[in-house]
Amino acid sequence: MTNQEIQSKILQLREFLNSCNYKYYVLSQPDISDYEYDLKMAELQKLEDENPEFADPNSPTQRVGSDTNIEFEQVTHKYPMLSLGNTYSEAELRDFDARIRRLTDKPFVYDCELKFDGTSISLTYDHGQLVRAATRGDGVKGDDVTANVRTIKSIPLTLNKDTQYPDLFEIRGEILMPHDSFERLNAERLEIGEPPLANCRNAAAGALKTQNSAAVAKRGLDCYLYYLMMDTMPTDSHFESMQMAKSWGFKVSEHIKRAENISEVLDFIEYWNHERENLPYDIDGIVIKIDSMSLRQQLGFTAKTPRWAIAYKFKAEEAASPLLSIDYQVGRTGVITPVANLEPVHLAGTVVRRATLHNADIIRSLDLHYGDTVFIEKGGEIIPKITRVDVSKRVAGAQPVKYIEKCPVCGATLVRNEGEAGSYCPNYQHCPPQITGKIIHFVTRKAMDINCGEATIELLYKQGLIHSPADLYDLTAPQMARLERFAEKSAKNFVESVRKSTQVPFARVLYALGIRHVGEQAAKNLVKHFHNLDNIINATIEQIAEVNDIGYVMAESIYQWFRNEENLSMVCRLQMAGLQFASNETEEDAAPVSDRLAGLNIIVTGSFATPQRRAELEKMVETNGGKLQSGVNAKTNFVVAGDKPGASKIAKAEKLGTKIISEAEFLAML
Repeated sequence: MTNQEIQSKILQLREFLNSCNYKYYVLSQPDISDYEYDLKMAELQKLEDENPEFADPNSPTQRVGSDTNIEFEQVTHKYPMLSLGNTYSEAELRDFDARIRRLTDKPFVYDCELKFDGTSISLTYDHGQLVRAATRGDGVKGDDVTANVRTIKSIPLTLNKDTQYPDLFEIRGEILMPHDSFERLNAERLEIGEPPLANCRNAAAGALKTQNSAAVAKRGLDCYLYYLMMDTMPTDSHFESMQMAKSWGFKVSEHIKRAENISEVLDFIEYWNHERENLPYDIDGIVIKIDSMSLRQQLGFTAKTPRWAIAYKFKAEEAASPLLSIDYQVGRTGVITPVANLEPVHLAGTVVRRATLHNADIIRSLDLHYGDTVFIEKGGEIIPKITRVDVSKRVAGAQPVKYIEKCPVCGATLVRNEGEAGSYCPNYQHCPPQITGKIIHFVTRKAMDINCGEATIELLYKQGLIHSPADLYDLTAPQMARLERFAEKSAKNFVESVRKSTQVPFARVLYALGIRHVGEQAAKNLVKHFHNLDNIINATIEQIAEVNDIGYVMAESIYQWFRNEENLSMVCRLQMAGLQFASNETEEDAAPVSDRLAGLNIIVTGSFATPQRRAELEKMVETNGGKLQSGVNAKTNFVVAGDKPGASKIAKAEKLGTKIISEAEFLAML
């Protein structure tokens, strides 16, 4: 093709893919399969790679982000980003309505909108192209987060060309993390031994400020737009302006509603106070705005808030209970989590006896004293948390809670790294809950798949039979048979399960070691890059950080783990026991057969003709460029289901509208 033909093809593909994104992420009406979409994306990526002179920062291929760390620059908002006044009271809403009616004799209507619980964003478009995205900051200046925002698929990089949009305008909205993305993120954090995040709002804000846009792309963020701004508005009606914005390609909530009077506003609030539980994301209230832009201008602003809008915030269901004590739990990676023990209290349909306190900073900010009566609510409707203290009930002489300085189990001095909220016990070789936690992790199905539960590991540790994963391979059936709950047959089955685990592939062995920050996929990437253990041990931090999806923090954790003599001694014993510490694939075997599944996230579940067939299908996914997933989420492209597939996976796939195919359909794709 000539250069002109190549450029024309690139532009056609971009337009086609932008249209697909709009239909999928904004209208929820996809008109092509994920497989067809990914083939077109791969074609565009190839053309752009081969013809860099036609690069465009707003190309659909840029949605994946970059591994380069971003320096956030401060930018000044053309229009200040003011906060809204808040109220929890129906009486104050009626006062708000009365004030407006005293200030004007013009008839008006309200627009009622959901108050999304996320982080505010301002987007600027110039001739249909996204040119800047900025956070609220202090309202006058915010951080330029354009590179991160480009990875959010519901935000258009290029507007629909068949519509009439202004040359230059700003549109504001809320970036949020849907419940499915939040659950997936917390599952991944638990997998690598990190504490779960408290709520979707903090997770969204944290993701947006991540300095690596490729990491942001994986967080599954979403965005709803709710406020159009420019020097000359196309209509006097806010409601109509948002419908225009929707036609240009923006995701605008379908739940915005006009209200003729304050009674209709209150009806809207009452409805969503209950119905919000069925939304796929969090809202914390309702925003009420005057619809007329000219009337807004007449009413103006106070020093901090507009006079023509107010936010009604839902009261989080809370309960009060006395604080009985605080436990400090030690995770398998040594992270300390303070947990409050409370007198049992009913909250949001359940009985709450414990509530997280997260870390030392939270305890300090609450000014928590022993014996205090505390208020608990369910953060993000999920995790019970203490929000405040009833100081009026504090007993004279009550002592403030002082965060521990020593590990509650082994007594080691706790460490808190710069930039981290939590403290951890560094004594990971000799701290009992860390030892048992690591062994429990080692035997799990995704790791070594040894047939025993947590209770068995705890029992073996208490009996002095194991102190590290390597000790499992020295156990004998007679030893096991002498233990409580073990008979001769179950003892033999356990030892046989340990013996079979020596055939587990290297990637799962590496994951089983429990290196801090190293999850299942990171272990696979390390093995694919280095092929054997010696290469990983001998690599520098910089060389490890070059591996796909391995950041500097994880690279340093891996490097330091293999510099510890006790860790190396354990690995040596595992090698002597016969575990796999090298990839058994030759370069030819490991090389992709094709890229037909490139960019696709696939799950294989259920049983097939033979026990080996499932592993063969999983290998086909990877050798054809696809990525295997362990759980269904919003990014799953399809599920290959055999007989008796995982019920929870199928239910989740059906809920998300993810395509479920048979083995024959999968093979036909290849």
